Amino acid sequence: QVDLVESGGGLVQTGGSLKLSCIAGGRTVVNIKRFAWYRQAPGKQRELVAGVSNRETDYHDSVKGRFTISRNSALNTVYLQMDDLKPEDTAVYYCAASENFSSWSTYWGQGTQVTVSS
Repeated sequence: QVDLVESGGGLVQTGGSLKLSCIAGGRTVVNIKRFAWYRQAPGKQRELVAGVSNRETDYHDSVKGRFTISRNSALNTVYLQMDDLKPEDTAVYYCAASENFSSWSTYWGQGTQVTVSS
């Protein structure tokens, strides 16, 4: 079992930056192979924003060059640095983790709201 707790969301103006953090805990946290950030805007499906493992880093096309995912394995923490934010980035952002390489999301955090004003 893995618990994920996000922080760092908030309200920012267009062009601004935010950094999201996600701390993983629980009995099987040492088995995590992949971390990811997803987002879900009102009326839209949840989408993969960025993912990281010791094999790869992946980004949604819409955030390439603006968002950076990073991981501190010693602290069981994953970050999402978001720069040059746009109103279309407004969504609830969810941290996810997986204990295998066939999925990005076995476990989910509770989500943190990111709002970008125009």
